Amino acid sequence: MNLQFVCNGEAVRIDVEPSARVLDVLRDVLGLTGTKEGCGRGECGACTILLDGKPVNSCMLLAGKLDGRNVLTIEGVAEADGSLHPIQEAFLDKGAVQCGFCTPGMVLSTKALLDENATPNVDEIEEALSGNLCRCTGYGKIVDGVLEASERLAQGSKDHGA
Repeated sequence: MNLQFVCNGEAVRIDVEPSARVLDVLRDVLGLTGTKEGCGRGECGACTILLDGKPVNSCMLLAGKLDGRNVLTIEGVAEADGSLHPIQEAFLDKGAVQCGFCTPGMVLSTKALLDENATPNVDEIEEALSGNLCRCTGYGKIVDGVLEASERLAQGSKDHGA
């Protein structure tokens, strides 16, 4: 099956088996290993990517669903100059990253949330991250990281006149 889509801002043309999962295409074909397989059942969120701006579990999606779409993985979140995105910086500063296995999915789910709701409250953050499991942090620091990211992004918008 021939697929054409945009991944992290770059046009992609690949040929894959119809039974291939998006997760496998990202990791094995495109070499984007930031997307992790945790449970393989769409329950943990470690494989979260943004598909047309919406968080999806790439372990549960057949590759054919990529055709004509826009994909963002954790590798595409950093700034063009390689500096961290404000969400990534906030997660680091608030101690929301421990072992790091869940972090790519958490960051992408946070990005989707903040792209739609720039100033979420704690309940809205918890709902947005409910599909992402973490075994290390207890979630408090992750929620703090999202709140901090929201503040930084709002400040950045003010600094740039947006």
